[in-house]
Amino acid sequence: MEITEKESSLSNISPLADVEKAWLSHSASSSTTYIPDEICTPSPTTKLYLESPFFERIPSREYIFWTIYRQLFSVVIIANLAVLIWILVCDRSIVRVADAAAANFLACGLARQPLVVNGFFITLCSIHKSLPICLRRTAAKIYQYGGVHSGCGIASLLWYVALVVLMTREFCIAPTHTVISTLSLVLSHVILVLLLAIIGVSYPAFRVRYHNTFELTHRYCTWVVIALFLALLIIFAKTVSSQSQSQYLLHFPAFWCVCISALAVIQPWTRLRKITVRAEVLSSHALRLHLPGSTGFGKVISLSRNPLRDWHSFATFSDPESSQNVDSSFSLIVSRAGDWTSSIIANPPTTLYTRGQKTYGFTRVMRLFHRIVLVATGSGIGPCLAFLAEKHKRPSMRLLWQTRAPARTYGSEVLELVHRLDPGPMIVDTDKCGRRVDLVPMIADIYHESQAEMVCVISNQRLTEEVLYRLRSRGIAAMGPLFDS
Repeated sequence: MEITEKESSLSNISPLADVEKAWLSHSASSSTTYIPDEICTPSPTTKLYLESPFFERIPSREYIFWTIYRQLFSVVIIANLAVLIWILVCDRSIVRVADAAAANFLACGLARQPLVVNGFFITLCSIHKSLPICLRRTAAKIYQYGGVHSGCGIASLLWYVALVVLMTREFCIAPTHTVISTLSLVLSHVILVLLLAIIGVSYPAFRVRYHNTFELTHRYCTWVVIALFLALLIIFAKTVSSQSQSQYLLHFPAFWCVCISALAVIQPWTRLRKITVRAEVLSSHALRLHLPGSTGFGKVISLSRNPLRDWHSFATFSDPESSQNVDSSFSLIVSRAGDWTSSIIANPPTTLYTRGQKTYGFTRVMRLFHRIVLVATGSGIGPCLAFLAEKHKRPSMRLLWQTRAPARTYGSEVLELVHRLDPGPMIVDTDKCGRRVDLVPMIADIYHESQAEMVCVISNQRLTEEVLYRLRSRGIAAMGPLFDS
């Protein structure tokens, strides 16, 4: 099949049922197309995909900059500014500032809490597909909820700085008559240093380059901050109130915010488990892990070799063969992307640790659409395979997968699963081409000929941003997980 060829059965279709019938007919009659064989030889097709207007840069990058992530971040900051104005007008007490800092700290933690995350995904992704496409596309943006986490984190730091300034000022003005004790002042400054460390290591450039340092600092400093903040509030309650300490704490919102934050942090660790895994070496670049139990559609699992060190998240998919056995299992694909994944591939484990509930990820929102174009590169094919267990609920889809030597890297079994997902996938073998090719023109062709509702991209950060930017700037609906989303 020529890549530039349009399917006549899809040319002038408007009713939804006819579109889906034509789509399924097209997929069933198509065969895998190894695009690089055509692109790497001089032909009209080569000219189309290597010299297309999609290769040109577009002046404005608003399509990527003003993401839902940044919009949520902005909403959080604006809401805190409104609270600040209210406090300045109505109540300038230290207690209200402490409440605001603790409330933001709580919201920051809950935004990453597995139970809360799953609740938001279940709520927004349960809307019916008969609703207008604009509403479904808005609901699908739930996967960028990270903006709430970062926004509340920054806001909690700013409020806490204000709290420390007020405490220090009051202590310096009247050190012998103030309710601020020396111990509480020392504790407040120690907490401030820890909060600055947490925010500092979260800076994107540092986080990407020194991920293990980021994760360990973020986790353990958060634990210490919760403990010290709780101690600070208890000491403060003892010195500031004429009533009993316990009664004051019961009516102190900051105290309850910190207590709930502690429970939110502890809860996933109550489900810490050591599980037996079966490693299937696919190649020197990829590994498939089979884990006991079952998984839900679009769910992500956290794994570690040492529970006190770094944790890594992977999208899961059900093992098709497990439905025929008594013992169910599910899989994930690990590709070489860093020191941890390289060590896993070089020395396949027999046991790993997991904690908390599996959380929903980006794949879950795809079920909101009738027809999608699914674009994956490398091991990004793993999350796509979750659709294999969704025979009745999954949307009609066309798959475009770019990877190097798919058969050699991922094995014949994964290729067979890919063909079960889409009988006529378009697979771009970069080894045959000698380099990566421009996917955007192919995506645009598939999107328009199939009348898809959404393009879903699963790739690395840089390529995802580039593809989304170029598609959205030309009016093509596209989404994909970006940094911290």
